[in-house]
Amino acid sequence: MFIFWHKAGTRTGTFFNVDQSHCIAMQEQDRIWTLICRQLAGEATVHEVEELNRMLQEDPELTFTMDMLLNYWQQRKVEDAEDSVQAFDRLKQKLDAIESGISNGNRPVALNPQQQPANQHVSRPPAIPIAHRITWKKKTSRTRKLFATLATSSGAINNYVKSSCRTLLRNRAFSAINIIGLAVGMAGAMLLLFWILNIFTFDNFHTKRERIYQVYSRETQSGQTAVWGSTPHPVGPALKDGWPQVEEAVRMNWVGAFVLKYGDKQLQTMGFLTDPGFLNVFDFPLLAGDRQTALQNKHSIVLTEETAARLFGDEPAVGKVIKIDSNVNFTVTAVVKNPPGNSSIDFDYLVPWSYMKDLKWENSEWGSSSITTCVLLKPGVTESAANKMLANVIKQHDPKVKTEVFLHPMRKWQLWSRFDNGKIVGGGIEIVRLMGIIAAFILLIACINYMNMSTARSEKRAKEVGIRKVAGAARISLVFQFISESTVIALIAGVAGLMIAQLALPWFNTLTGQQFVIPFSNIGFWLAALGFVVVTGVLAGSYPAFYLSAFRPVKVLKGTFRLAHAMVTPRKVLVVVQFTFAIIFIICTTIIYRQILHIQKRDIGIDLDKLAFVYVKGDMSKNYELIKHELLTKGLAKSVTRTNSPITDIWSNTDRYSWEGKGADQHVNFIQFLADQDFTHTMNLKVVAGRDLDLKQYPTDSTGMLLTELAVKRMGLKQPVGAIIKDEQFTWHVVGVVRDFIPGSPAQPISPIVLQGPNKDWFGAISFRLADENKNTIESVEKIFRKYNPEYPFEMRMASREHTEKFRGERNTGELATVFAGLTILISCLGLFALATYMAESRIREIGVRKVLGASVSALVALLSTGFLKLVFIAFLVASPIAWWMMHNWLGNFAYRIEVGWWVFGMTGLISVLIAVCTVTYQALKAATASPVKALRNE
Repeated sequence: MFIFWHKAGTRTGTFFNVDQSHCIAMQEQDRIWTLICRQLAGEATVHEVEELNRMLQEDPELTFTMDMLLNYWQQRKVEDAEDSVQAFDRLKQKLDAIESGISNGNRPVALNPQQQPANQHVSRPPAIPIAHRITWKKKTSRTRKLFATLATSSGAINNYVKSSCRTLLRNRAFSAINIIGLAVGMAGAMLLLFWILNIFTFDNFHTKRERIYQVYSRETQSGQTAVWGSTPHPVGPALKDGWPQVEEAVRMNWVGAFVLKYGDKQLQTMGFLTDPGFLNVFDFPLLAGDRQTALQNKHSIVLTEETAARLFGDEPAVGKVIKIDSNVNFTVTAVVKNPPGNSSIDFDYLVPWSYMKDLKWENSEWGSSSITTCVLLKPGVTESAANKMLANVIKQHDPKVKTEVFLHPMRKWQLWSRFDNGKIVGGGIEIVRLMGIIAAFILLIACINYMNMSTARSEKRAKEVGIRKVAGAARISLVFQFISESTVIALIAGVAGLMIAQLALPWFNTLTGQQFVIPFSNIGFWLAALGFVVVTGVLAGSYPAFYLSAFRPVKVLKGTFRLAHAMVTPRKVLVVVQFTFAIIFIICTTIIYRQILHIQKRDIGIDLDKLAFVYVKGDMSKNYELIKHELLTKGLAKSVTRTNSPITDIWSNTDRYSWEGKGADQHVNFIQFLADQDFTHTMNLKVVAGRDLDLKQYPTDSTGMLLTELAVKRMGLKQPVGAIIKDEQFTWHVVGVVRDFIPGSPAQPISPIVLQGPNKDWFGAISFRLADENKNTIESVEKIFRKYNPEYPFEMRMASREHTEKFRGERNTGELATVFAGLTILISCLGLFALATYMAESRIREIGVRKVLGASVSALVALLSTGFLKLVFIAFLVASPIAWWMMHNWLGNFAYRIEVGWWVFGMTGLISVLIAVCTVTYQALKAATASPVKALRNE
């Protein structure tokens, strides 16, 4: 249907009055478009150009449209020029026919293009109203539009990229904020993804990984099943010799006290005493030597590449002779590559298990679990079948021991290694899930920020969308256009994020204890990075693309387009989501740091001030009395004693004690210490009953025993001093009771402890309380130890530092939470800034009217800020129960923990409000102080 306007202002055929001023306006609009078309075609005269410029000055909104059309016109390919001329000629002829029909008072009839002369120059007819140029055609389906777009994808993509770059350059501030937000989010997600990928690739380099298992032990007492990862020494050989389903079994005993010496070089590091089949089970690549014979000889040693370089430099290592503990010669038989960072087994050297006999460390008891045992099952043997066959191997050799064994597959070592009441319940998978969720939400929040910033500018881009649609752009092309913009921003942000990740990598490696390296030379990494960036760009641009492309051009170009101020909008929901996560991070970080401080300040019953210790090595044991005497006489130490392990560590525990009145089904696990003269004095432990061990005055104290208060309570002893306690080998008599102390983690509950007298020389540490902790004192102490133990390096450790190291995991968790809380808050503030911009722009006319009516700046700022505070309050209500639930579960892992007080949530709410106010104040002030003339001049 066509509508025609008569020069007299009446409609042909049906007579009614028409607004004359409206007709004049329509004619002016038609004249502008006619001049624009002649300018684009290069046919405009000088007078027409001047007329067009004058009319554009009167209607400046069309200036942007003119520039855009000129850009598109100049981008057309030269080879399309002939088609364009023919199309234009056909259009001119059609307009001539229409004009002819109007002049005769008839309905216009479209001419057949084949009946029209080609390339005939026709003078431009009088201005025809826009309505005359409307034609009706069948709507093209979305599928056809999609195929048409893909058919010309090469040119379209080129056009999209160019247009996107121009848009970014025209809006530098908007682009910079988006790039910063996406770059920070992508950098955080990259670091966490590196960590997650590293966890999932643990031990993948072992070709027999699916057949390798660690032997675990379990025992049920009082209805509860305890599980631990160590076994008695004889289990490995028994499994290998007694069951044909086991192809190989290896035992591993960790040792960190060996000192390797070659010439004048000394190196104290850690390794394993292990069976000869170790290198056949595990695929650590050999750089030199024979895998089959490397550990056959009792005095052979296998070194890692790094250890060999530290001892021999660039010289070949195989065949070299080194000393262990300066008294036994070992020959290097092989060199292996350094275990990778994603290996569950880490070592610097391997020594044959047979050396255990020389050290008198081998233990043939079936009831003592102290080493790691791994087996390699033969192909085709399933885990469940093996567990049924091997479960009772300990009971078969010692019926008195009720411990069973089962196999734990290597593929689960990192992710599934935590047991509760005999059943596997989690492990590293929990941290992986947590880090994965954090990475996903960090990236999602960054994308939400982009969505908010893009839709906040919707009114500015509404006219652009309207013009594009009028010019013939399909919605799908607009969608591709906006997604291309987000992809270009994502590419730039990806490069920036990669740089940020590289700069943060040293800190991240220190925090995680790994050595991550960004593999810039790996083509697979770049393909994955490109995919990551593209997915991020599409995700970030999807909502703005479909939102902006849905604008109706009629309303936009008429100036009637307005964004509705709905109570619930997608942008408000997204900002609530952003601040919900920010508040959760703030609450969790606060509680984590409070818990760390809580356990750090816990009274562990031991005075750690100036308390130091050294591990017993070499001649320290035989020269102990001389070392002690010289430290005391020279005033370097206030007291000296010996123990089987440092007071801050637990090396031994047992439930094999018996006493008068013990029930047949009563099982109590005691921590064991071997104590020497002056133990309570050196550790500053309070003796609450009896006395300390004193071998000088009471020689029988070699079989004396000290009990802690909790140990007395668990034994039910009414008169503990003088009580007789028995184990499987010795009979002890109690000489005193000391106050409870905590040698392990201060986050765990207090355990019952027994301190045995020195009936054997099983001491592993010399402890002493320094008179002063200055440099001169420490140097003097070092000289004494070197004097009586010259073949070993001096390594003194402070008990307070060792105690602090026990919170490293919690401290790292807190630091990680703090960093990502900061990232979340930063990105969320950018999102809030976007919403503030949007609301200020959408209400600019309202603000202008209010200012004209006398509203003050403070009242306007309060008006604009109230909505944001409501969003933050909603986010706080959503985040608080989630954060409480998360921290309640986390604190459940600690026996000694804080109570989550209400003030934490109140403080977090106040901080959130301050952050929101600081973020929106700038935009609120900017909108409130703007001149109302600019806002109302078009009304």
